[in-house]
Amino acid sequence: MADAAKPPVADAAKTAEDRLARFRALKARAKESSDQNLKEATKESQRLATDPTQLTALNRKHAIASHKLLKADVEESGGDFERKRAWDWTVEESERWDKRVRKRDAHRDDTAFRDYAQESEKAYKRQLRNMGNPDLERYTREKMTAIEKAAAAGTLDIVETDDGEMIAVDKDGTFFSTADSTAFAQHKPEKAAVDRLVADLRKAEEASLKKRKERMAKNGEDGGDVTYINEKNKQFNQKLARFYDKYTSEIRESFERGTMV
Repeated sequence: MADAAKPPVADAAKTAEDRLARFRALKARAKESSDQNLKEATKESQRLATDPTQLTALNRKHAIASHKLLKADVEESGGDFERKRAWDWTVEESERWDKRVRKRDAHRDDTAFRDYAQESEKAYKRQLRNMGNPDLERYTREKMTAIEKAAAAGTLDIVETDDGEMIAVDKDGTFFSTADSTAFAQHKPEKAAVDRLVADLRKAEEASLKKRKERMAKNGEDGGDVTYINEKNKQFNQKLARFYDKYTSEIRESFERGTMV
């Protein structure tokens, strides 16, 4: 009987050992996963905490340093640096690079001040870019509405030309504007267009005021009214102010209050 009871005890002990081994393996796997997750979370936190602009600046500095080092080595050995560097480029890459250089030089020349007409043209092109695409669907709807209204009023006739082309002729100029037409003054733009225009004007005014403040701060001015057009005129106005401000201050204050008769 004792011998018959031994095998079940041995099987139970073996089963307990197997369970303990599996438990230890699961525990080790859980610890390994936890350590790996902690390591990945630390890397992600460090990556998010790193300023991408600093990385970009470092990469740019590294590229510039490598470029200068390679150029110095090639020129020191008596070789042609541009020819040496062109060996690593394909024809397509070389053409893309030349196009990029020309575009960069043109942009640099375009940003430099030349005259006020060129500055006005730049501002006009910038406003066109910021204006966005025209609403062609709305324009088409308004056009069809105007044509239908003119046709219903009997002021729009369809006339055939000598070459067989059919054109619309407006009798009183309500649709096709003439020199005597005032229909354009009755157009009312949508609210979104008006808001966009107001925002653009406000943005331009804020930019102008900012530049003016920066210029005055650079010249050491206190931010008062600008009464001069250049440095010579500024010195002349300051000389006048030293001698005549005590006589004209009351008159100027009256003009500012609006009480001057």
